Amino acid sequence: MHKTLLLAGAVSGAIAVSLGAFGAHGLKQIVSAADVAVFQTGVQYQMYHTLALMLLAIVYERLPGKWITTSAYLFACGVLFFSGSLYLIIALKARGVSVPALVGLITPLGGLCFIIGWLCFLIGVLRKS
Repeated sequence: MHKTLLLAGAVSGAIAVSLGAFGAHGLKQIVSAADVAVFQTGVQYQMYHTLALMLLAIVYERLPGKWITTSAYLFACGVLFFSGSLYLIIALKARGVSVPALVGLITPLGGLCFIIGWLCFLIGVLRKS
């Protein structure tokens, strides 16, 4: 499991850096500064939770268990839902397409995944102490 988490973290990190570079250099030519800021928020949270996945890989080696595994899945879902929905919103705006309301509802679901993931991490550490 720890190797899978490290691999997922490495891929997610490469994606976050690539999207961050695009947001800093190419995106500002296409959308407003406010939209670039929204995009960058997605990149930041993706990178934070990429690092968290790698931390979980290290912790899992010493404290394996369902709570740590659940935390990892929730972080991955959080990146997909939170960051992914922000990327999608800005991509749609860049193309001049109206953003469906459902897309905006996915973002808080991703945030909830992050919060619950951190709580699962806490429980996993406390249960193994």
